[in-house]
Amino acid sequence: MNDIIYFDNAATTRVRPEVIETMTKYFSESYGNPSSIYKIAQTNKAVVEKAREQVAKAINAEKNEIYFTAGGSESDNWAVKGIADSYSEKGKHIITLSIEHHAILHTCEYLESKGFDITYLPVNEFGVVEIDELKKAIRKDTILISVMFANNEIGAIQPIKEIGAIAKENGIIFHTDAVQAVGHIPIDVKEMNIDLLSLSSHKFYGPKGIGALYIRKGIKIKPLIHGGAQERNRRAGTENVPGIVGMGIAIELITKEMKSEMERLTYLRDKLIDGILNSIPNSRLNGDKEKRLPGNVNVSFEFIEGESILLMLDMKGICASSGSACTSGSLDPSHVLLAIGLPHEKAHGSLRLTLGMFNTEEEVDYVIRELPPIVSRLRDMSPLYEEYLKNK
Repeated sequence: MNDIIYFDNAATTRVRPEVIETMTKYFSESYGNPSSIYKIAQTNKAVVEKAREQVAKAINAEKNEIYFTAGGSESDNWAVKGIADSYSEKGKHIITLSIEHHAILHTCEYLESKGFDITYLPVNEFGVVEIDELKKAIRKDTILISVMFANNEIGAIQPIKEIGAIAKENGIIFHTDAVQAVGHIPIDVKEMNIDLLSLSSHKFYGPKGIGALYIRKGIKIKPLIHGGAQERNRRAGTENVPGIVGMGIAIELITKEMKSEMERLTYLRDKLIDGILNSIPNSRLNGDKEKRLPGNVNVSFEFIEGESILLMLDMKGICASSGSACTSGSLDPSHVLLAIGLPHEKAHGSLRLTLGMFNTEEEVDYVIRELPPIVSRLRDMSPLYEEYLKNK
């Protein structure tokens, strides 16, 4: 077993050795700018197009519908701002979820300051939107529905196919932030009627700083970044060739392994959930036990703080999270946990453990063994727990 037990794969993943090996030569040997006309540049243009095909194939898109970006946050910003800008004459109403990643929520807040009307739909106790609520929110001036494929904190998977059908029936553009889902669960943009989809390489064992936005052919969208003719005049900036190559091979490999890896991670996930809930009283699973990402475990413990758990887990060599990576430095409770109905005190005591391809059953057993005494020790120091025992 490794000295470091890494259970924070929703934050980022370790780059696969095959991906690193493939990328290396594009830093020092084949370093040409794909926009130039000489041989080493045109060689790089060809590998960029190959990666575009690899990404497209993974989600059943067409090659010319894939546009490379710097990551999921840029893709989300481009999708929402670009559609808002392009279709504002038709309407200024956008529908999204209250549990979206902040790349969507903060972008929507920005658009509100520009005169757009945003509906933030609630979710049920498992973190899933109710279809009837979505239907009721649609207006004549609704131009965009943006619903995440799977939640980054509690792993809740949304009814994307049904939402896509509703959007298509009403002539509304549908975007999904699929950063947590791509490479981990099946996605078919054609079958699901998805018009735009955001993805990020570092969530499926590729390099950081490279992502993509799928834009269905025929969708009007204005550029987010200006300054050059790259990406067919839609996204300026010299292409990140090593990153693009790395993302291409990473998504190709993980797509081939998806079925078996889903089964393996689901087994480990369920073992971890059962091990925690059965050994630690006053604990609860956040989100549905089955309708969640294969590697996602999110639990709350009463009477203690999540940050304290993380510090003590780190002393045992275990890396975890108390919420999304982008907000782990915040003292505020998770907006996702509050949205599913947890009171502040329970939301503060949350722990997210996310498994990936490099995790083993031995590591799961180690966490199940080490976590209960940590929780017990923290509760012994908690005045809230002391009061609970007295009242009990």
